[in-house]
Amino acid sequence: MADHYDTLGVSRDASSDEIKKAYRRLARQLHPDVNPSEEAAEQFKAVTHAYDVLSDPNERQRYDQGGSGGAGGFGDIFETFFGQGFGGGQRGPRSRSERGEDAMIRVDVELAEVIFGVQREITVNTAVLCETCNGTCCQPGTSPISCDVCRGTGQVQRQVRSLFGNVVTAHPCGSCHGYGTVIEHPCIECGGQGRVSTRRTQTIDIPSGIETGTRMQLRGGGEVGPGGGPNGDLFIQFRVMHHDVFSRDGNDLLATLQVSMADAILGADASVAALDGEVRVQVPAGTQSGDVITVRGRGIQALQSTSRGDLKVAVQVITPAKLSKREQDLVRQLAALRKDPGPNLGEFQQGLFGKIRDRFFRQG
Repeated sequence: MADHYDTLGVSRDASSDEIKKAYRRLARQLHPDVNPSEEAAEQFKAVTHAYDVLSDPNERQRYDQGGSGGAGGFGDIFETFFGQGFGGGQRGPRSRSERGEDAMIRVDVELAEVIFGVQREITVNTAVLCETCNGTCCQPGTSPISCDVCRGTGQVQRQVRSLFGNVVTAHPCGSCHGYGTVIEHPCIECGGQGRVSTRRTQTIDIPSGIETGTRMQLRGGGEVGPGGGPNGDLFIQFRVMHHDVFSRDGNDLLATLQVSMADAILGADASVAALDGEVRVQVPAGTQSGDVITVRGRGIQALQSTSRGDLKVAVQVITPAKLSKREQDLVRQLAALRKDPGPNLGEFQQGLFGKIRDRFFRQG
């Protein structure tokens, strides 16, 4: 078997570029479309096989260590019969234009913005179409030229001997990497990629009713593909920020209202600042700690709906820690008038311990 380096006419320490140039030079001389003789065809097969081995770093290392260097066999046969060759059975040159990658960013949203939804400007690090070459990958005024090795097909054929006789397999052209064309003058701006990296700002509509972990898909909002290919998609994942006063249970807003002992006894009409403006809260006479006052329709607008949840307010009755002598006398007079029994253990009620915990400290 001829030495692959001798076949290509290069030294054993030749660089990959030197091997590629040698192959292209010989392929132009020996290709069947140029030189139809049987001797040239055999030489062309040998040159192509040598290049297939030496252009692959792993194959070249095995060959240098005394291996066969990809002499063909069952792998090539299976590729031919089961369609696992170049491109999974692909015919014709590859397209330089490919779909861009999807992208995902995370956006923090205030609880108040979740009530009705909000518009927000976001900044995305992405790839956009190169304005200099408009995705062609070439310097303006130039265009790709047909590969003179594969004649624009993007493939080269190789004949190998096997148990089944001579088998012809197709492989990507090593000169044009399967594209069928060669870019002699790549665009300087994008380096021949057809796209450039940039930071893009755009406005998005954040819908009402979203929760932490909700994802939104913007089709075509991702990066443009190589060679000016179609854009991937942009995925936005939301996180609803913690609020010091209000929490959430589904589409209901939860809060705690502190009232004085007198207001709890006599009742009161309170005006409190909700997330979407002032709201009136009626505290009934005789309200107990843990009682819940519901204000209908002042919660969060449901996702993809016009209906709103409720605002639920848990009452916390504040008992004064210090009283003046006059206040103490008045409380004693009230106690004497009511003749209430003294403290005693009664039936356990969830209201004192569980209502606030279960309803108002769950994170939405």
